[in-house]
Amino acid sequence: MSESSNSKNSTPSAKSFYGIIGETPIMQKLFELIRKVSEDDFATVLVRGESGTGKELVAKAIHNHSNRKNHNFVPVNCAAIPDDLLESELFGYTKGAFTGAVTNKTGRIQYADGGTLFLDEIGDMKPTLQAKLLRVLQEKEFEPLGGLKATSVDIRVVAATHCDLEQLVSEGNFREDLYYRLSVIPLQIPPLKDRKADIPILLERFLNTHATQRNRERFTISKNVFAALIYYNWNGNVRELENLVQQLAILCGGKEIQLEDLPERITVDFAPEDVDRQEIDTILAASKKPLTVINTATTEQSSGPQPIEHNWKDGQIDFKELINDYESQLIIQAMKMSNGNKKEAANLLNLKRTTLLEKIKKKGLQGMWE
Repeated sequence: MSESSNSKNSTPSAKSFYGIIGETPIMQKLFELIRKVSEDDFATVLVRGESGTGKELVAKAIHNHSNRKNHNFVPVNCAAIPDDLLESELFGYTKGAFTGAVTNKTGRIQYADGGTLFLDEIGDMKPTLQAKLLRVLQEKEFEPLGGLKATSVDIRVVAATHCDLEQLVSEGNFREDLYYRLSVIPLQIPPLKDRKADIPILLERFLNTHATQRNRERFTISKNVFAALIYYNWNGNVRELENLVQQLAILCGGKEIQLEDLPERITVDFAPEDVDRQEIDTILAASKKPLTVINTATTEQSSGPQPIEHNWKDGQIDFKELINDYESQLIIQAMKMSNGNKKEAANLLNLKRTTLLEKIKKKGLQGMWE
């Protein structure tokens, strides 16, 4: 996951720390922990968090804020490399170590000498490799496959996982001694659902980035869209949010993102009439730099259309005509409140979208709300 296209910044700010974005108290606390951890160049760190929260970004921040920053940061995804290749990738091998080993190969542990080795998804590492990694942590040395002499190495290990390592230890699938070696300093990354006040600055960064990359105008989004994003659970966390913005930048034809532009998984349980508008305004106000891409028009209920007055002194009234006029007023007001979004207006009027379109056409109301 990439929270920022400018993650090379070496100076942390109040809302961005080496590409990690967040100004909520829980993220500021995480930034402070990373600063303290970075001051020690040797203790291993275990980064925990759900998928998509940015575990590699945290590992990079630890590296870039430490004295090891001028040496290599070497990431290894233990789940992405087959077991029979992971050992040679980590430890390297000597010429003739096995069939096909025609030259010496430098492993990633040696390549990280002086720097940081990041072991992502450490819970997927097989037991035999766990034992070899434990020796690296304890003795600060390793042996390449086929080698007869140990090689000293100066590395800092940062490991990450979304698994419950304690449960894996109790089940006998992860070495207890390695677990304690890895978790000298534990860091927990909060999921996006626990820091929704950061969504405005994340949205602004992603909208600007992906619009600029595609030479598009700056997007705006309605308050209903913003509310839908706040109410969504974000199981994929920040990665899912950025992927959504990238999708919208490619597929959304207009300048303003509407509810119907969002995937069904986000809107299926969203009801604009149930939105706590004060909560939405509080989240926007809490941001030190309010989200400028939010359209200031709201879909909050106003005092409603003014009642139609009739001079009863004239005798009979044309009931059908008055009802028709009142219905037209309701439709025009709903369209104004939804910024011309017919689907949102239909929701406000408790009508089917096709019914609303038919009434607009029949009454000749097109454009009267603009």
